[in-house]
Amino acid sequence: MFRLSQYMRELVHPTPLTAPRKPSGPVVIWNLIRRCNLTCKHCYTTSADIHFPGELSTSEIYQVMDDLKAFKVPVLILSGGEPLLHPDIFAISQRAKDMGFYVALSSNGTLITPDNIEQIAAINYQYIGVSLDGMRDAHDKFRQKIGSFDASLAGIRLCRQHGIKAGIRFTLTQDNASDFPAMLQLMDDEDIDKFYLSHLNYGGRGNKNRKDDAEFLLTRRVMDALFEKALAWEQQGLHREVVTGNNDADAVYFLHWVKRHFPERAEHIQAKLEQWGGNASGVNVANIDNLGNVHPDTFWWHYNLGNVKQRAFSEIWQDVSDPLMAGLKASPRPLKGRCASCDYQAICNGNTRTRAQQMTGDFWAEDPGCYLEDEEINPVVLNVPLI
Repeated sequence: MFRLSQYMRELVHPTPLTAPRKPSGPVVIWNLIRRCNLTCKHCYTTSADIHFPGELSTSEIYQVMDDLKAFKVPVLILSGGEPLLHPDIFAISQRAKDMGFYVALSSNGTLITPDNIEQIAAINYQYIGVSLDGMRDAHDKFRQKIGSFDASLAGIRLCRQHGIKAGIRFTLTQDNASDFPAMLQLMDDEDIDKFYLSHLNYGGRGNKNRKDDAEFLLTRRVMDALFEKALAWEQQGLHREVVTGNNDADAVYFLHWVKRHFPERAEHIQAKLEQWGGNASGVNVANIDNLGNVHPDTFWWHYNLGNVKQRAFSEIWQDVSDPLMAGLKASPRPLKGRCASCDYQAICNGNTRTRAQQMTGDFWAEDPGCYLEDEEINPVVLNVPLI
């Protein structure tokens, strides 16, 4: 996850480089339930409005929470399916809060209503993220339910009215990219706290020329617009949080943008980005699915590291006998192809390994989702100036 606004702030108000802070444990994204009232086209959990057998009981969830706390996990992001469909969501959330976790809720927003907003507010979630896939027509088409946009936006408004930090999660695709400017305008119109741009894990591009690839060109245009908007918000003193996910090449692309627009800050920003270190799947980011299977992140549902019903999360997470976990935790990672020769491994850390694995069968092949051109990842060898 690339916290763009944090580095944009460094452009406007630079701060000294300090010793890096090592997280006490991984952020755990926990799919408590697979059931959902929507059937979204890009759902990574393939959820539906049915009961999925074998899910963790509430007592088992509590046992896992105890282990996570002892393992010094700092953050729980409670997700689904739709987590508000879990019959004990508020009891689970309150217990997590009482244990001292930073607790966030990842929701489609349609079930945040006047009937339960007081319960939601009473939990005092640190953050609630609501997915919007464009404006009304695009969103309802993606979510395959008419009225879902209005219901989700109403949920965000209720959160804002009750003092709950709420944000938009927008997954970029070719089908909804035309709505991207309107989504940023919606942030202003509704005074929303956070914008999270998620890249869809595309496959199938292979060795297409990145300069001509429509998806790559689209991504670059969207990122340029996001940079400009994030800078404007920061200069206006709004301090909105802007984050991108599922493509750590964003950070390298941002560095090149800085070199063009703020060359005097480029060295400072590069040092800050290298301190962040890029993709953290299998290290500082973890996922537990509804059945208790542990994954390096939410896009590795096809690859299980172990199950918390049989083995403690803390043991699973530290076990590097698994070849994927051994490589993810290695520094540097055993990357191949363009990723191996990239000059910015210290910033990107090999990007999202699941795309490489699904496309080639090799965990460590170059990421087919990297939209950077060859001269942007290896400018010294190619002797191409970037400013």
